[in-house]
Amino acid sequence: MKALLIEDTLTSATLVSHQLRKMGIEPILARDGEKGIELFKAQRPDLILLDIIMPGMDGFEVARRIRQLEKDGEWTPIIFLTARTSDADLEKGISVGGDDYLIKPVSETVLAAKVKAMQRIAQMRYSLLVLTRKLDDANQELTRLSSLDGLTGISNRRQFDECLLREWRRVGRQAKPLSILLCDVDYFKQFNDGYGHQVGDECLKAVARTLQSALRRPADMVARYGGEEFAVILPDTDLTGAKRVAEAMRAAVEGLRITHRFAESGGVVTISIGVATMVPTRGEAESAVLLKRADDALYRAKQAGRNRVVAAAGLSVV
Repeated sequence: MKALLIEDTLTSATLVSHQLRKMGIEPILARDGEKGIELFKAQRPDLILLDIIMPGMDGFEVARRIRQLEKDGEWTPIIFLTARTSDADLEKGISVGGDDYLIKPVSETVLAAKVKAMQRIAQMRYSLLVLTRKLDDANQELTRLSSLDGLTGISNRRQFDECLLREWRRVGRQAKPLSILLCDVDYFKQFNDGYGHQVGDECLKAVARTLQSALRRPADMVARYGGEEFAVILPDTDLTGAKRVAEAMRAAVEGLRITHRFAESGGVVTISIGVATMVPTRGEAESAVLLKRADDALYRAKQAGRNRVVAAAGLSVV
């Protein structure tokens, strides 16, 4: 443990340094405030013992500057050592950042007791900071997990809804298009019934990974929308660009060559995709219109024979 002793009187500095060494504490001596601040920056001591009356910068100002140098979460105990005994001086010492106030000459017993008290406070504070960081990490992880689908590991419906509203506001302010893809795994009930739920789960995981890998921009997002349905948000993307992404996704899933002998057409697992695009100009509730148009387009894709991309007509403005 290191203690920064800022004391201009040699006799007092020598005595306190001797007392600190007897406690197993390494003293770092500064004879004025400026030097004390320099040593604080360089050494980052565990404790500061600070005289008030010094040439140039007094102890009150030194304490104030040291507190300004500390970063969030940092705290170095400061004990004033002074011959001043007034209540006003004590009050000022605490208000500028001091933690205790001892009157000179300080007895070895009193100084040892105060140092031990500060050590206990510092240890408790450190333990509390560690616990707080652990709780923050745990909360962040819980928040992250609450936004993910438990099976596929991609975003869940809740995260999709939040992202859609956020992007709706953002592109609306910029008068740019927002596109939505709704995807459905073709004949998935027959696949699940025929191969079993475990194989069905693996199929959904593979489809989710494939859809995710088809995205190229950080703002793009794919989520499990429900059951065997997936939804994709494509900000700043017009209908032509959205159809291009949708076709790439459809081809990629078909390219997995996951056997599906229970489909009406037989062969492999495929998806159908509905695409819709809008330039938002009204409230958040109007985002439901965009979802409805994508859902209608998906329905038409399934009615037309599945394994295809169908887009809602044109670029719409709400």
